[in-house]
Amino acid sequence: MNGREILIGVTGGIAAYKTAALVSKLVQAGANVSVAMTPASQQFIGKATFAALTGRRVATEVFDDSSHPLGAHISLAERADLFCIAPATANFMAKAAHGSADDLLSTLYLAFPGTTIIAPSMNCDMWEKPTVQRNLQQLRDDGVKIVDTEEGWLSCRKKGLGRMADPETILQAIRHELRDQ
Repeated sequence: MNGREILIGVTGGIAAYKTAALVSKLVQAGANVSVAMTPASQQFIGKATFAALTGRRVATEVFDDSSHPLGAHISLAERADLFCIAPATANFMAKAAHGSADDLLSTLYLAFPGTTIIAPSMNCDMWEKPTVQRNLQQLRDDGVKIVDTEEGWLSCRKKGLGRMADPETILQAIRHELRDQ
């Protein structure tokens, strides 16, 4: 992974804490990592965590003239070799499946021409909803690589599917995709 540019998108789910471990593993493997966060994600984990792990400023707005005069969605998308959204909430997956672009992460998704990996995370009841499964299938049909959820204890105090995959599992999916590029 030496020198590869990885873009990590973080959405507003409790599993965002696991994304810090993923980012750390990527940096330790020699990747250059940029992080983009939704406003909701910042309720679960702070920008300072990702800035410290990556040594880079964290993107949170589409237009930040000082760092990205053409828009963060353009400059970050052009620089990255791979885009991974972890955790990917039901809200983000719906936006991506339907081409909505109302925040930095959804515009990045639409602007990024390369391989995108999504690691979903949500409550087991949400995960089982037919609408969520249809959106997930649409993303697969669109060529998005999905790192399937795991079964286990969820923050809602239930056991079931919907738990974001372990950071090591996501790291392996990223390595696999980069080998194929």
